[in-house]
Amino acid sequence: MPVSLFRTTSRRPGGRSLALAFLALATGLLAACSTTDDRSDDGSQALAILEHKGPAPTPPAVRPAGPPALPSIGSANQLRAGSRLGHFALARWNQIPSWQADDTAVLWQAFLRNCEAVLRRGLGGPGNGSAVAAARPWHGVCTAAFDPARAPDAADAASVQRFLETWLQPWRVQASGRPAVNTVTGYYEPLVRASRQRGGDFQWPLYAVPDDMLVIDLGAAYPELQGKRVRGKLDGRRVIPYDTRAELEANGRQPPAIVWVDDPVDAFFLQVQGSGRAELANGTAPDANEVIRLAYADQNGHAYSSIGRWLVDQGELTLAQASMQNIRAWAQRNPQRVRELLNVNPSVVFFREEPIEVAGEGPRGAFGVPLTAQHSIAVDPAFVPLGSPVLLATTFPGTQRPLNRLAFAQDTGSAIKGAGRADFYWGFGDEAGALAGRMKQSGQMWVLWPKDAGPPAVDR
Repeated sequence: MPVSLFRTTSRRPGGRSLALAFLALATGLLAACSTTDDRSDDGSQALAILEHKGPAPTPPAVRPAGPPALPSIGSANQLRAGSRLGHFALARWNQIPSWQADDTAVLWQAFLRNCEAVLRRGLGGPGNGSAVAAARPWHGVCTAAFDPARAPDAADAASVQRFLETWLQPWRVQASGRPAVNTVTGYYEPLVRASRQRGGDFQWPLYAVPDDMLVIDLGAAYPELQGKRVRGKLDGRRVIPYDTRAELEANGRQPPAIVWVDDPVDAFFLQVQGSGRAELANGTAPDANEVIRLAYADQNGHAYSSIGRWLVDQGELTLAQASMQNIRAWAQRNPQRVRELLNVNPSVVFFREEPIEVAGEGPRGAFGVPLTAQHSIAVDPAFVPLGSPVLLATTFPGTQRPLNRLAFAQDTGSAIKGAGRADFYWGFGDEAGALAGRMKQSGQMWVLWPKDAGPPAVDR
């Protein structure tokens, strides 16, 4: 998840002079410039998440509202034309791996919701700075998808596949002129126990966005830095990097805590995922407790460091032992060193509270739509436009069993970089976490783009 990501409630001051000041920070101090969560490609998922077993849950299918949200054919000329990315090779449907579609009602729901978002972003202004799929080519496809006379039977896999193959053209993602093969990791939405008030076991805060953190979009002043953001704060008339995790704990001026969690490792890994749910300790019966979503809001600008890797480097755990359970067990055996452990990672993710409006619906990713379990991925938008349908060809976690899935590029991550790099969203809960934690596979991808529209293009 994450993570985003994605949106922010902090102040976003403008002006070229302040952008110049922040530019000096961007090169070395604020490595994680994308507004994303802490998901990492250094093996931290495998080092740090859990080893449960079971399938990921699937959300219920609810058809989006549909045509009223779509622009009319007459307004199609208002859609931005976009620009080309240049990382694709034309492919044919019979050249790509066959993909599973055993949950086509859920898949089609995600397709329609993605269509609405693509067209809205194309008609509206720029989003969060990431490259998004150009809306103009999608107008005809999305109009047909919402037309009962042309739309497929969402319950019939063959009907959905015919529609997609009729309207869309696969483009293989390339790197240096060759098919891109890269790492595919996994992420999920965890659940923690928490309280509105600090007390008893509830000692570990999840913060809202600090009022004193400044966020600058460097792309507003420098087009070559499109999508890059830096974070800092004012020290008199100087702009300095924002506080690290350790500095936030030490300076006595912590941001407001949305909730306090009863386990430091759970609190930490909810930040790693970029969003999650909290069951509030408001009642005596577990089923009476309120559950809220903690959605990614921003990040302090410091690069992520894996605590699992640190424990291995310190000789406290072996690589094979560095699971979430063993990290938690280490913390329980060494309570006096828990803060030392957590402060290894200077990065802090800030959240905002959101209600869980639809059962089974995931958090909103960088593209601004709810993620769909096993049909949403985080990508590098320098190579794959957000909002693009993607045929992802990889394998199930820890196996060679093919996992070929139609997914939607709806999220980003600070370590999700490069052609073909992906983070696969497994869904909510421990079962999804078990799969996400074990996933570090090889994969490749094809972007599906409207036929006769040329290669994938972006709006910025």
